[in-house]
Amino acid sequence: MLRQLLLSDFRAEGPAAGHGWPLVQQAFPTVQLAPLSAGRGAHVLRLDVSEWNAPAFDPVAWDARVFDAGERTEWLALHLEGASREALVVAALEILTRYQCLVGRRNAASATPLFSRLLARHRSLHDLKQPQVRAEFHRAVDAWQWTLRLRPEVDLPLQAAALFHDVEQPAHGPLPLRAFDRVQPARGADRAVRLLEEAGADDASCRRVRELVTRGERPGGERDVSLLRTAGALSFFSRQSSSYFREAPPEHHRRQVARMLAHLRPEHLRWLGHMRLAPAVRGQLEVLVAAHFPVDVLA
Repeated sequence: MLRQLLLSDFRAEGPAAGHGWPLVQQAFPTVQLAPLSAGRGAHVLRLDVSEWNAPAFDPVAWDARVFDAGERTEWLALHLEGASREALVVAALEILTRYQCLVGRRNAASATPLFSRLLARHRSLHDLKQPQVRAEFHRAVDAWQWTLRLRPEVDLPLQAAALFHDVEQPAHGPLPLRAFDRVQPARGADRAVRLLEEAGADDASCRRVRELVTRGERPGGERDVSLLRTAGALSFFSRQSSSYFREAPPEHHRRQVARMLAHLRPEHLRWLGHMRLAPAVRGQLEVLVAAHFPVDVLA
């Protein structure tokens, strides 16, 4: 798990508030900001922020190194160097957003033995030695983490629905078919409910997860379905967009970005500013955002 962010210029009183560190702490309250000396006993991974900030950088280039480190230890610390002041803050926010599936944030509804069993069961479904399966596993966990960032008080059924939303999807084939709104809902709901029942979830939670995964209508349900779609769209931009642009034919790029952008409302656009996007993705997104929204949220 990603537990610490280590800073070489950390002062006795902590990082300078004027540089924006409170925003990082607010977005990732479970990640400790600390001096390099606080990393004793942790698995410390050094990351050069100047590489991350290079104009042509594609964040997928760091994925294998960061995820390999995260899966080898229960206490991962990232040591960021190569930038200072505001540039370091921006990079820290982008890096933590990119790898938030290693943070494992929970709230009162998911900090329970039941949800721990669900997480273990979900992980057991994925052969993490296969790159595409591993990517799908990280995307599902990332989408779950987005539900908590979007709605910190989100309940257990919604979190479970985000985690298991596309559990029936194959780990191969074109990426668009694995987007949140293209899942085969009936089979996915059946599988998700079976997994919840095996973990010991009550009948009410199982029924609600089924409704959410199949996007069924119920009183108050549309707001929850919208949350799942927003989480899925943000996860696409943060985790999948680079790979999608590499694998899908160029003529599909604009359409896919537009489809995902359609799941975001104006108040969600600020989250895109927390992401380090591949240059091609950012360029396409800037064009579409400028066409549909009056403010530049990506500046």
